[in-house]
Amino acid sequence: MLFSIICLDHEKSLEKRLANREDHLKYVKDTGLVRYAGPLLTDAEEEMMGSLIVIETENKKKALAWSENDPYNKAGLFQSVKVYKFRQLI
Repeated sequence: MLFSIICLDHEKSLEKRLANREDHLKYVKDTGLVRYAGPLLTDAEEEMMGSLIVIETENKKKALAWSENDPYNKAGLFQSVKVYKFRQLI
C-alpha cells in the first residue's frame, strides 16, 4: 500500500534542514520503504519549504511511525505532517 507524507517546514528553517539532511537521506535509504521523495519548493525563490515522500508499507499506522522516526521530524523541522493513502496512476 502506498502513502504520501506531506511535510511543511517551520519558517526560516533551512539551516535545520541542511544540518539534518545527511541523517534524513540515510534513513530514507536504510528503511527501503521510499518509492520517491523530494523537497517542496517556494514558487518564486525555489527555496526548500517542505518534503513530499511516497512510501510503501502495510498500513497507515506504519507510515505514521516511519514519519515520526524521520530525522527531519525528530529535529523539529516540520510545522505540519500529513499522511494520506496514495494511489499511483502513472
